[in-house]
Amino acid sequence: QVQLVESGGGLVQSGGSLRLSCAASGRTFSIYTMGWFRQAPGKEREFVAAISQSGLSTSYADSGQGRSTISRDNANNTVYLQMNSLKPEDTAVYYCAASLTFLSGDRSRYGFWGQGTQVTVSS
Repeated sequence: QVQLVESGGGLVQSGGSLRLSCAASGRTFSIYTMGWFRQAPGKEREFVAAISQSGLSTSYADSGQGRSTISRDNANNTVYLQMNSLKPEDTAVYYCAASLTFLSGDRSRYGFWGQGTQVTVSS
């Protein structure tokens, strides 16, 4: 099992940047693909990015391609999401999640979730 706690959300102006962090408990962090998802009001939770267990492979949704970078530090059980050139449509609660499926973008493949951190982008 793994417990996840996100941080780093907040209010930012359009065009700004944020770096989200997700701290994981447990000794088995490195066996999981880690993903970031987001959910805007009235919308389904959607995939943002994923990173493989080793950190050598990544996957991004089209909406974040070129603006987001996912990374991980297995020594410190932490995964990050750097978001640049933020837009008002990026406003959502951002969740990190852990999966045993390699580099999955399917939220049903993720068995562990954090509580989320709010990101609000003002125009």
